[in-house]
Amino acid sequence: MRLSTRIALAVGATVPVLVLATGWLLLRLVAADLHGQQDAHLRTSAAAVAKDARGLLRVSAADRSAAVERARERRLFTSALDVGVRLIGPSDTYTGGPQPDQGVTLPASAPAPVTLRAGGDSWRVLSKRVSGTRPGVRGTLWLFAPDTAADTQLRLVRRRVVTVALLAAPLSGLLAGAVAGRASRPLRRLRDSASGLDPRTSTARLDHAPVRIAEVDDLAHTLQTVLSRYDEQAARTEEALATARSFASAAAHELRTPLMSMQTNLEILSEHPALPARDRTEVLDDLRREHARLLGLLVMLRELGHGDLVEADAFGPVDLADVVEASVREQRRRHPLARIAGDCPPGTRVHGWEPGLRTVVDNLLTNALVHGGCADGRPARIDVTLRASGGHAVLCVDDQGPGIAPERRAAVFERFECRPDSPGSGLGLTLVAQQVDLHRGRVRVLEPPTGTGTRIEVALPLYGGGPGGEPALPAPRNWVITTAGVRPQEFHKDDS
Repeated sequence: MRLSTRIALAVGATVPVLVLATGWLLLRLVAADLHGQQDAHLRTSAAAVAKDARGLLRVSAADRSAAVERARERRLFTSALDVGVRLIGPSDTYTGGPQPDQGVTLPASAPAPVTLRAGGDSWRVLSKRVSGTRPGVRGTLWLFAPDTAADTQLRLVRRRVVTVALLAAPLSGLLAGAVAGRASRPLRRLRDSASGLDPRTSTARLDHAPVRIAEVDDLAHTLQTVLSRYDEQAARTEEALATARSFASAAAHELRTPLMSMQTNLEILSEHPALPARDRTEVLDDLRREHARLLGLLVMLRELGHGDLVEADAFGPVDLADVVEASVREQRRRHPLARIAGDCPPGTRVHGWEPGLRTVVDNLLTNALVHGGCADGRPARIDVTLRASGGHAVLCVDDQGPGIAPERRAAVFERFECRPDSPGSGLGLTLVAQQVDLHRGRVRVLEPPTGTGTRIEVALPLYGGGPGGEPALPAPRNWVITTAGVRPQEFHKDDS
């Protein structure tokens, strides 16, 4: 059902109800006015005839002649004019003018006018006590005014109210329908404009000129916002699909190498059951290394996907010093020969996701331990420092390895990027870049202070260090897909 039809029906049903309610109130007011006029006339008449009623009672009590009594009675009725009079004395009752039958029961008293219904007729009745100084001069004076005129006028008003209500229903409905139809014309134009849009086949978008109707303009703005978000999401989805294909292809290539090597070794073992023990041990060791590499690669891929799916409500205040110390203790346990020195003052809090921050520190230390060994063959020496600087928590991991050439520093954060002789998967620093970006920080490769080896520096916003004291918010999800994992550190490059 169209909106204008709904409005027309609603108005057509509401207006008669309002007319009837107003008419009922009008009837009550008119009835009160008419009764007020009649009551004032009754009181005036009662004051005028009270003296003649008292005189008639005195004549009746004194047993005067019938002629005198009739004269007094005529005088009483004459003074009452159009009001019915009934004087009830100790022994006689005198009646004159319009009034109910004698058999109609009157109220016990009516010092104020009341309504009396008798035989289908309605009367306004007023009573007044009449007494004199002589004995026997006492009685009740009743005055009656027919209520016919008031009833007639009220019935006329009632019929007119009902007639107006019956006419108001269709007329108000038609008028409301016409007005609503005209008022909803901009909405229909907006509907026609929006119905012709198909984001799947056309780049045309809603072109709306303000019509100064708040609801229509707000709806048009909402539609434009929805279409804009659709375009953004469609672009992200398209980019994500392309990146996912590239990622799947690269992952398949990286997985193929250890799998092919494992297949070759398995074929050697199956085709040469009498293989010498030394060669057999060498093949099994190779299988274990390839299996470990494959398992590590799958674990890294899982962690990379896990980082994509983290929600904003998982973030909170985290003491980065505690995270670094826990990671350093774990690496010392795994590599007892390595020297890992940490300088991490407590209380360096950031707004972050603790598992993601632990991933950053773990992979930085693992990378330094694998690639940062001393050139003379001595165990690796790693220095870890944490400090607060310029609203950021700055974490530095220094090693004494061969270092990274400046032209390659932009590529170490790419997926599967590693040295030919590297035992790693090439995803460790990609995970670091992903989490740093997720925490809206920056990561870069620098020269260490000693001039030998590599320094990787990570800067994360301190908790409450953002504009207005608000904690930093996480970056959009699906970092690996939406950014295609290409040189993420360039987004955080500090030219200073």
